[in-house]
Amino acid sequence: MAPAAKVTGFRREGNDWFYNATLPSDITVVVDGVNFHLHKFPLVSRCGRISKIIEESEESTDGNFITTFEDFPGGSETFLVIIKFCYGGRVEFTARNIVMVYCAADHLEMTDEHGEDNLLSKSEGFFHNNVLKNWKDCLLALQSCEPVISRADKLQIVSRCLNAVSVMVCTDPSLFGWPMLMYGSLQSPGGSILWNGINTGAKIQSTMESDWWYEDISYLSVHLFERLIHTMEGKGIKPENLAGAIMHYCRKYLPGLGRWQGGQSGKPRTVASFSMTPAAVDQKVLLESVTKLLPEKKGTLFCRFLLGLLRVALILGVNHTCQDSLERRIGVQLDQATLDGLLIPCYSDSDTLYNTDCVERMIHHFMSSESRLTSLSPSSFDLETSPSSGPLKRVAKLVDGYIAEVASDVNLKPNKMRLLAEALPESSRSLHDGLYRALDIYLKEHPWLPEKDKEQLCNIIDFRKLSIDACAHASQNERLPLRVVLQVLFFEQLQLRAALAGCLHVLDAETAPPVPMTVPSDMAGQILQRDGWMTVARANQVLKVDMERMRSRVGELEEEFTKIKQEMKRVAKSYSSISSPRFIARRMGCNLLPQSSEAQTDVVESTAPTPRASGEHGRLSLQSRHRKSFSLF
Repeated sequence: MAPAAKVTGFRREGNDWFYNATLPSDITVVVDGVNFHLHKFPLVSRCGRISKIIEESEESTDGNFITTFEDFPGGSETFLVIIKFCYGGRVEFTARNIVMVYCAADHLEMTDEHGEDNLLSKSEGFFHNNVLKNWKDCLLALQSCEPVISRADKLQIVSRCLNAVSVMVCTDPSLFGWPMLMYGSLQSPGGSILWNGINTGAKIQSTMESDWWYEDISYLSVHLFERLIHTMEGKGIKPENLAGAIMHYCRKYLPGLGRWQGGQSGKPRTVASFSMTPAAVDQKVLLESVTKLLPEKKGTLFCRFLLGLLRVALILGVNHTCQDSLERRIGVQLDQATLDGLLIPCYSDSDTLYNTDCVERMIHHFMSSESRLTSLSPSSFDLETSPSSGPLKRVAKLVDGYIAEVASDVNLKPNKMRLLAEALPESSRSLHDGLYRALDIYLKEHPWLPEKDKEQLCNIIDFRKLSIDACAHASQNERLPLRVVLQVLFFEQLQLRAALAGCLHVLDAETAPPVPMTVPSDMAGQILQRDGWMTVARANQVLKVDMERMRSRVGELEEEFTKIKQEMKRVAKSYSSISSPRFIARRMGCNLLPQSSEAQTDVVESTAPTPRASGEHGRLSLQSRHRKSFSLF
């Protein structure tokens, strides 16, 4: 029977709860170690489960009946709400306790069969009419589902909350001024925000950014977040928005990502998270779950984010499947990566500073994806027009820079250098200057390397693809083997000769008279009837003629160069005769012993009566001969 005394509520004494009534308790319910001393009639009239327990009990109903509930939804706090309702007290539903009360009412079978307008129907009504229509309450309810996730799934509480949140995200807020329900009673009928009942005149913004919901859903656990992303994907939310939400969630719970995502952490936009508490997240579980959620997206920022995830994954030691998935995702868009992102430290017991094995695997993933694209492309046989030529060249430049950075590691083996350099095909590099720079750095940091290993490393470079500056540096590089230096000098001479021939060809084209472009009428008809191969053959013939003209021109220049050398030799001999001792002595006014008839004549002429005149005459003759000798120049 019902208690005869007036209902005055419950009191607590240590670990026991008592109802304030004159009638003694005839049933004790133990929930999580807390004893509730109650009366049978209020409980039996509302709870079908307790009614069945009492009926099936063989104990005498005259004494105090004791029952225990293990794993009660919500624990002792929720059971206190239940018994208040059974005793006719007022129960206040909130977004935080509605899920627990709903699950507890289902656990105790508090249906309308055991009392009109029972707790289960009341909970369902509040959940459907209030929680599912409010963004903040829906998220709070989702967060509170975690301790009773199995029963919440059975009652479809989780699925309905996920669908409601997904619909709110998919809906354009500008259509009807949503989210106005966030403010509840703080909104006037005119749409203005109220403060203490006073119209402030401030209007709620009807337009919101597409990332306004990122921060709010980041307070969910990993399991619920994963289910929410799948639900949103089924609702048709754009992959870039899903990727943004996942990236925001990872940055929040993986602090190591912050240092690799510089400049991207702004003030988070939020609607409800001011009243929510962050979830307790296992970082390793998060990484392994997020890897499956990430969409197939490409871009510089996304690739940098994936590289940051890979760093954290290597630190945490995730499973091989997760690591391989990240490496594959990065590999297919390796052309979007940056050099600082690829410099991943080696977190294992390896002696090397950087994880070159990881980068090598990503290069192989890139080449596998590019080979599939090339096989599907009709223009794949032409490197310049192939759709994969641009990304391939960017990756080659990136890999060359990476090799140059890791080459300074004294523990890096020569074989690893070769594997990294040969991971890309020859066609990916138009110039090998980047490879030569990396090789030079490696040889500088490894002076003890044997000549055999140096020669094997030098085989990765095609010296025909070095620029003139790189050839000039390599020809004077003391760190290179002698055989390699000779090879560089040979190719350098070939490049210089080709450059000279090109300059001469340009000069001939400029000096040659313009040829009128006239085509006979009969030839025009034949050209129109032939295919493109005839045009290619004609172009080859013209090229051959030009080459023959170039060879003849080079031969003429060589002959002219030989004549100039002979002329220069004759001039040098004349200059040596001018600088002879006899010439210098005569210029100084000294007479040497006569050695020819010319000398004797000079002596006879010196017997003239006027010594002054004879001296002047001698100087004039000397100056005349001096002029003759210099006329050769």
